[in-house]
Amino acid sequence: MASKGHSAAHDGPGANTDAADAQQPSNFEIYRQGGSTPDIMLTVALVLVARRWRALIDERLRPLGQSSARMEALSAIVNAPDPSSQVVIANRLRIEGPTMTRMIDALSRDGLVERRTAPEDRRTRYLSLTQAGEGALEEIFTTTDPMRERLLEGFSPEDLERVREVLMLMLARLDAGLPEAPAA
Repeated sequence: MASKGHSAAHDGPGANTDAADAQQPSNFEIYRQGGSTPDIMLTVALVLVARRWRALIDERLRPLGQSSARMEALSAIVNAPDPSSQVVIANRLRIEGPTMTRMIDALSRDGLVERRTAPEDRRTRYLSLTQAGEGALEEIFTTTDPMRERLLEGFSPEDLERVREVLMLMLARLDAGLPEAPAA
């Protein structure tokens, strides 16, 4: 993906990219003047879609006493290989341990999640959904499935798979901490 508002065509063999970069305005300069670039537009769209999706889910789940965060935690637990520790679930959700602990405390208080001490390490807690947790997650899916269908209506399975592949590649890069690109 080109950066700094210039296309990859400027970077052909033998091109002086430092000179090309010096002639091109930065993303900030472009954006400050009311413009944008494909990379800015994509990353902004990703943030806006994720925020709006979560807000809409929260709005629809609120009458059930649920939220997108609770849905994500319950879904990660039910979909994880058994047994899965709290640390594994937190890693799957890409959230910090203390955040996961607070969520599991709330879900446990509500009778939706059960913690079991790992026989091999008493500090490790395995998580599983209770029968009430399974019921709550099923009710959540009953609410969110039609929303998901409407959101993705008209996209082919191939479209969805390609978008998923791109997002997973982006997620892998983010998980790696966005290492510096190799020198050209």
